[in-house]
Amino acid sequence: MNPTEFTPWLSLIGGMLLGISTIWLMFFHGRIAGISGIIKTALFNKPGRFWRIMFIIGIVFGSLVFYHFTPMYFDYREGFPKGLIVIGGLLVGIGTALGSGCTSGHGICGISRVSNRSILATAVYLLVGVIAAIVTSQFFL
Repeated sequence: MNPTEFTPWLSLIGGMLLGISTIWLMFFHGRIAGISGIIKTALFNKPGRFWRIMFIIGIVFGSLVFYHFTPMYFDYREGFPKGLIVIGGLLVGIGTALGSGCTSGHGICGISRVSNRSILATAVYLLVGVIAAIVTSQFFL
């Protein structure tokens, strides 16, 4: 799959699933679906750990099911340095700690609550993401 292809139906379905799960979590549990916060709390023995672990398992299982039925939407680049993937993952973790959340918490839940902090954080995430994509595409195409 070409990552620049426009996929309106998949995008619509994905957006609807994100919206439904976010509303469900807020309405029935009074919780925000910020993945970095959910993972952080699940790693430590804090109250509410069980539902967070189940939420994470659901995300992983759902991803595996989607991959199983639609492998054509997953693009693996041969020769991409594995070390850069690890460094990127660590930088994302540091960034979510410094930014008090991730794109799911700020971008989906925060913007829908019209949080100025989340709007600014999401704008910064997008800007840095665009810059990183431009810089890395020069070296790893």
